[in-house]
Amino acid sequence: MTALDLSSPVAVVGTGTMGQGIAQVALVAGHRVRLYDAVPGRAQEAAAATRARLDRLVEKDRLTTADRDAAHDRLLPAADLAELADCSLVVEAVLERLDAKQELFRALEDVVGEDCLLATNTSSLSVTAIGGALRSPGRFVGLHFFNPAPLLPLVEVVSGFATDVSSATRAYEMARAWGKTPVACADTPGFIVNRLARPFYAEAFAVYEAQGADPATIDAVLRESGGFRMGAFELTDLIGQDVNESVTHSVWQSFFQDVRFTPSLAQRRLVESGRLGRKSGQGWYEYGDDAEPAEPHTAEKARPPAYVVAEGDLGPASDLLALIREAGIVVREEDEDHGTRLVLPSGGQLALADGQTSVEFRDVVYFDLALDYRRATRIALSASQDTAQQTLAEAVGLFQALGKDVSLIGDVPGMIVARTVARIVDLAHDAVAKGVATEEDIDTAMRQGVNYPLGPFEWSRRLGRNWAYALLDDLHLRDPSGRYAPSLALYRHAYASDKREGSTS
Repeated sequence: MTALDLSSPVAVVGTGTMGQGIAQVALVAGHRVRLYDAVPGRAQEAAAATRARLDRLVEKDRLTTADRDAAHDRLLPAADLAELADCSLVVEAVLERLDAKQELFRALEDVVGEDCLLATNTSSLSVTAIGGALRSPGRFVGLHFFNPAPLLPLVEVVSGFATDVSSATRAYEMARAWGKTPVACADTPGFIVNRLARPFYAEAFAVYEAQGADPATIDAVLRESGGFRMGAFELTDLIGQDVNESVTHSVWQSFFQDVRFTPSLAQRRLVESGRLGRKSGQGWYEYGDDAEPAEPHTAEKARPPAYVVAEGDLGPASDLLALIREAGIVVREEDEDHGTRLVLPSGGQLALADGQTSVEFRDVVYFDLALDYRRATRIALSASQDTAQQTLAEAVGLFQALGKDVSLIGDVPGMIVARTVARIVDLAHDAVAKGVATEEDIDTAMRQGVNYPLGPFEWSRRLGRNWAYALLDDLHLRDPSGRYAPSLALYRHAYASDKREGSTS
């Protein structure tokens, strides 16, 4: 099955930002495009706005004048659904209401030919439920573009329960012919991206609600240690708190209020107060000309230790040993089968976040996971009120000697980056086990859809097969609500690794 022929007209129903963006993508790919909106005059306005964006592409040397003029000629506003009769594809981008979408597609079935592919751009509704209203649901598919559609490459091609394989393949090839990066997925709440991205927001909000750290500090750690493009608080302010919470609530409800997707009460209060982010001038942060930027907590300068004792290889943080030596600090190594920690001159210990709390041990400071310890510019440390001040000072001084800013947070199990990554990895394994998508498509979706530095399976391979399971298992012991209970898929993944390792010893 190949993509649509360029001679085939494409229709876009719904002329908001997303509808106009999809129309632009199809136009630039070479199709004739018909724009339709139920509100009189909206299609003409959207066509004018789309042509203006094409003009700006010419000004930026991203489109030739000849191609622009040809695209202008191929764009036609439609005053009636009947004008879409000869289209080979209709993409819907109307209000996110099941009844509205079902009514539209029932009407379209009476207009278009039997070979016309029908697609919804829904981000939160069930593709199966929308298609269930059709006489021929086999030709119905989800085409979830990301906003802004002309710029973001990812398209989730979603197969409903009744979608024919040929229809999904046709949609996939069409997206690729349009210069997009398609990923195939089953019809599941949130599809790939919105399902797997929930922990990125949820764990940041949970640390805040536990008074572990303020938003600016959590965001800084996610960016400067975790390698994420934006922190959870600044990103939800950009998206809109109401929009982000609505998606979270939809996924949670669709999974029958699964505790793993529970919305944040702190975010609910933010929405209730009208603090919706940048668009309202205030969200987690203040915006406007007089607003002062929020600064993360950064520890005062401390003296580095003269030496450290390395017990074990530090696992995912093993690169730290070379950095410590390069900073002129002596590293004494001891072969400890049970240890993956640094012992400081005071006798206190430094350990990578593992889902346990500092208060459980005598004089332990935890440090957070980093995407790349050499390139990270900030490291978070976690200690309890019982941690010796000398131990904490030596831990701060050690990381400062490596050229890192240090943020001190509360005694939060799993800290910030570690618990976030572990939960994303878990949901990804669970999604593959349930046939939602392949590992490759999940990694592609999370890198290109939300700009994650690594896909979940890339993280998993880098950190070790047992890492996420062990951290979540420890977290689950400390919070037995079920939120952190590792999935059966992650358990099988970790156990298979242990079994193979055990058979060679």
